[in-house]
Amino acid sequence: MKNLKEYNLEELKQELISLGEKPYRAEQIFNWLYKEKIKNIDDMTNLSLSLREKLKQTYTMCNFEILQKQESSDGTIKYLFDVLDGNAIETVLMQYHHGKTICVSSQIGCKMGCKFCASTGIAFVRNLTAGEIIEQILAVEQDIGEAISNIVFMGIGEPFDNYENVMKAVRIINHPKGLEIGARHISISTSGIVPKIYDFANEELQCTLSISLHATNNEKRSQMMPVNNLYKIEDLITACKDYIAKTNKRISFEYALAKDNNDNLEDAKALVQLLKGMLCHVNLIPINKIENGKFIKSNNENIIKFRDYLNEHGIVATIRRELGSDIDAACGQLRRKNLK
Repeated sequence: MKNLKEYNLEELKQELISLGEKPYRAEQIFNWLYKEKIKNIDDMTNLSLSLREKLKQTYTMCNFEILQKQESSDGTIKYLFDVLDGNAIETVLMQYHHGKTICVSSQIGCKMGCKFCASTGIAFVRNLTAGEIIEQILAVEQDIGEAISNIVFMGIGEPFDNYENVMKAVRIINHPKGLEIGARHISISTSGIVPKIYDFANEELQCTLSISLHATNNEKRSQMMPVNNLYKIEDLITACKDYIAKTNKRISFEYALAKDNNDNLEDAKALVQLLKGMLCHVNLIPINKIENGKFIKSNNENIIKFRDYLNEHGIVATIRRELGSDIDAACGQLRRKNLK
């Protein structure tokens, strides 16, 4: 059966026309899905009984089941969702003073193999569809009874390796008749899929682009991130400069600090030189220890010194607040789990 959440508004209008219905019915369905956030076609009470029966014969709502829900001492909640095909994904809800942020997954498994990420070594299964990406947000909102204000594509998977589905999901999330979450409240992270950075610059979206950088030279970055063997730092930075020139938007560079690896003063100096003159922000991440991982967290003194050096030399840098580490929900700790 077809998932109603897979369609943007224009596509849904065409679906309704194919059923012999008026296209304005699509707007009513969108309202039920994204404003009322109902879970059953029968609850679409301004549709005729005959139309509801038609819809039930062809379409599903794709409601994820919560297999496990863990709550951190800091209020972070990690969900394990059944995606209804024998697989499961993790999604994280984080509490901030400015609202509730959800970290969504874009794939079941990941191909990138970053050595500091818990998804490393776990077989890639498939891309999530646009509807499955959106359903993570809806399922969490339905569970907590509150609206999500911010979305980060930083869960399991590489968003730019699932580019079309992620872009479609973002446009439905952003649409005034969809979830109506402002593009400036959506952040998309990539490990550095260079061709897609050029594509994203042409999307005319106001989302924040986050680049997982983590090192300042090819040798060190390739050891941490195999994607660097395909797209070198020089090519990545060129693409980022093109993105800034086209969009006039600031890029957020993610930099995970690992003890005795990329956290010393020489690394800080090299990072200043690499990013000099760019419209950017550096988000310093105290790296999280993962099972069988060789990288360990830098000490607080080094992290603070690293941040201060960047700020003193014209690169705006902040240290990411660590949330959910006690339930393995912090940065780099999510992993695909199979259903038992």
